[in-house]
Amino acid sequence: MGLGLDLEGLILNTKVHVKSDYYYVTSITLFVALLCACIVIGHLLEENRWMNESITALFFGLISGAIILLTTKGKSSHILVFSEDLFFIYVLPPIIFNAGFQVKKKQFFRNFLTIMMFGVAGTLVSFTIISFGAIGSFSRLNIGSLDIGDYLAIGAIFSATDSVCTLQVLSQDETPFLYSLVFGEGVVNDATSVVLFNAIQKFDLVHLDAVIVLQLIGNFFYLFLTSTILGALAGLLSAYIIKKLYFGRHSTDREVSLMMLMAYLSYMIAQLLDLSSILTVFFCGIVMSHYTWHNVTESSRITTKHVFATLSFISEIFLFLYVGMDALDIEKWKFVSDSPLKQVSLSSLLLGLVLVGRAAFVFPLSFLLNLAKKSSSEKINFRQQVIIWWAGLMRGAVSIALAYNQFTRAGHTQLRSNAIMITSTITVVLFSTVVFGLLTKPLIRLLLPHAPKHLSSMSSDPLSPKSFLSRLLLENGQVSEVEAVGDNIIGLPNLRMLLTKPYASVHHHWRRFDDSFMRPVFGGRGFVPFVPGSPAERKGLAETSIIEEQ
Repeated sequence: MGLGLDLEGLILNTKVHVKSDYYYVTSITLFVALLCACIVIGHLLEENRWMNESITALFFGLISGAIILLTTKGKSSHILVFSEDLFFIYVLPPIIFNAGFQVKKKQFFRNFLTIMMFGVAGTLVSFTIISFGAIGSFSRLNIGSLDIGDYLAIGAIFSATDSVCTLQVLSQDETPFLYSLVFGEGVVNDATSVVLFNAIQKFDLVHLDAVIVLQLIGNFFYLFLTSTILGALAGLLSAYIIKKLYFGRHSTDREVSLMMLMAYLSYMIAQLLDLSSILTVFFCGIVMSHYTWHNVTESSRITTKHVFATLSFISEIFLFLYVGMDALDIEKWKFVSDSPLKQVSLSSLLLGLVLVGRAAFVFPLSFLLNLAKKSSSEKINFRQQVIIWWAGLMRGAVSIALAYNQFTRAGHTQLRSNAIMITSTITVVLFSTVVFGLLTKPLIRLLLPHAPKHLSSMSSDPLSPKSFLSRLLLENGQVSEVEAVGDNIIGLPNLRMLLTKPYASVHHHWRRFDDSFMRPVFGGRGFVPFVPGSPAERKGLAETSIIEEQ
């Protein structure tokens, strides 16, 4: 009798398991088919002045969610259940790493101070305005019980701009200065928002005092610094291993695999140590592109460049497709179905705080930064300020992931206040991505009708040969006041040069340090391993030895 019951239970469990497997296989098949459709339709709409691939994927997600909602009779609107773990562990790393790996390092570090001011100081300003704005206005809407930690979390959630959608706004070749600012600020902003969010969750903010505030600030800078160092060390370690062992003489697959796994390892170690994994993998990508990429074979360079870009592209489409589906999740909307006016008011208020919070730092910080720049061509003019302000108004998957982390448990919520915050976040993300995203291209064409193409130092091909003198070209297209003769710099004294031309000075000293100490150990351009009897490698070495830093 007992054996019969055990056998019956085993058969029942097997049937349930098979049914569950069939459901997941079907879900993944449909999702992959939708991804393919998004890519095809996005390609057909590529020349459209209003649409981009993010908005196309978002619309596909909305349409798919509506169809699923009808076929399931209102039970569900999406194929997969959203999980912030899925987002932060699997989807986000390829996007951020590729951003660091493909970044034009010269432009990024040329504008490093401006990027850090916007990305760190600006995010803190936006965080403060949104948090205090929420504290002062949410109580009037009577949305439920929220504590001080929730309000600060809201500030961090809505301070995170959508760096994915922003990268599709500007051309890296036509507007290199604007692209480097918007791109760099987007990545640093996401990292800062996540660091802020994690720091807030670590402290008891119910009994807030000066000591906790100081601890919060100290923890923020600790996470920022240690995450950056970890990413740089992981990139250097990969460069050293590949340079010493040089897998390419036997197998290019091994060195490509090692680069991918080392990058992902740095991200997971940062997660394990509760650091900012976004910052870690971003700077790991920068260091790998500077050292490791030049240590691999020529075929591996082409492979890694396209593999990283492809993984990033698929992840971006996946994010927006799922956001569109999740926007129609009936479980969350049923909490606000009895008070739609309150939902609209809350979403409008959050959008207003986002607009004000971004304007509160873009224009004042631009004014302060312009005071320190003597050349008018180096200053951020008003039209550029408007574009920077507008391009950072979009909110995306980072905001949704943080909102789910704060206001749900395993993707579900049963509290009315939490459900209202989730639906409001989805509304803000949809509105900002669709409306602001649709208007961004026309706005740029209106404000920058004749964007000059930057042909010298912003070539999309990292292997295009350039002269040594072009390293010293400044952004306004004029030669700096220092000239290179061998390894010596003649012209302005060091201190005066540092004050008048800080970029040229810092770049010169970094290159000397890099060539003397870093590259002999970790490899890089000019220190590429050589395989005897390989004409392709000899030719590649001769070409890369004269290329300037990206």
